[in-house]
Amino acid sequence: MTGAERTARLVLPGVLTAAEAAATAAGIAAVQRPDGAIPWFRGHHLDPWDHVEAAMALDTAGEHERAAAAYDWLARNQRPDGSWYAAYADGDAARPTDLARESNFCAYPAVGVLHHYLSTGDEHFRRRMWPVVHAATEFVLALQQDGGQLGWRRDPDGTAVPDALLTGSASGHHALRCALALAGLEGAHRPDWELAAGRLGHAVRAHPERFLDKSRYSMDWYYPVLAGAVRGPAAAERLDRRWDDFVVPGLGVRCVSDHPWVTGGETAELALALWAAGREDSAVEVLRSMSHLRAADGLYWTGYVYADEAVWPEERTAWTAGAVLLAVAALTGDTATRAVFGGDGLPRGLAPDCCRAAP
Repeated sequence: MTGAERTARLVLPGVLTAAEAAATAAGIAAVQRPDGAIPWFRGHHLDPWDHVEAAMALDTAGEHERAAAAYDWLARNQRPDGSWYAAYADGDAARPTDLARESNFCAYPAVGVLHHYLSTGDEHFRRRMWPVVHAATEFVLALQQDGGQLGWRRDPDGTAVPDALLTGSASGHHALRCALALAGLEGAHRPDWELAAGRLGHAVRAHPERFLDKSRYSMDWYYPVLAGAVRGPAAAERLDRRWDDFVVPGLGVRCVSDHPWVTGGETAELALALWAAGREDSAVEVLRSMSHLRAADGLYWTGYVYADEAVWPEERTAWTAGAVLLAVAALTGDTATRAVFGGDGLPRGLAPDCCRAAP
């Protein structure tokens, strides 16, 4: 089967043809090392979150063996405490460049593992990866604060940093729900995870004061919707509230509200959030707006400074391409991607005491 045949379901008019989707998947595959690692681009670093994003994109394109190799890289290089370092030079596990361990980076593999299992039905893979997900989730929840939010990271000396990031906690909430789904498939009852998920989701939805103020970043705007913590009318209200602050018609989404810089990753992620919120037409329009970032090799430039009419930085990252393929996969009906990012079938966790109805 050719690449275009594998990506025939990723056709979205004005965004991708089957051949273009195949070229994007091939671009990600070209970045992947023989050991399964997927750095941002060759010669740059790997971080676990973006590595997983690119691996999920490979699954949407039918590159299941490559995706499995990416998860095997995580399994081989997981630290004894369940974590991964924040960065590795060119994906070389022997050359970590940031010895901190970030909570959302360590949580996200659960999302990818569930996505790969739903893409392939590979029970052997699921069973093999369950101990990896279990250990990573335990590491992450050891950083949960009394208010439900996730502390950002452990420093290289092991010190827990209690400061919390809204985007990271929202992503962690999504990952914890995926970990609970995997626990259910394994027959493992984890009520402590269920309670942690409930507390974390409540913090993301209702307590912005528990997080560092990063409101100038578009991720803090859309990620609670993308990650499934905020849905329904609240999601619509959230997306409407700051639309004009971040969306530049015809160009994409600003990374930060006060800079004339649109970025491909944020644009594709907003499209995925819009799909999750039931705004498919807007999602397609947003994806079409970033077509100017597509390069000849099928990858995407990280960003564009429109005030200067200049691509910046001059890099094409595997995770930006991955975000595009995931958004297109959701919009074109890919079952695994819709299940993982739609979230209707994922466990919701237990509501914290403050949110329970009186008997």
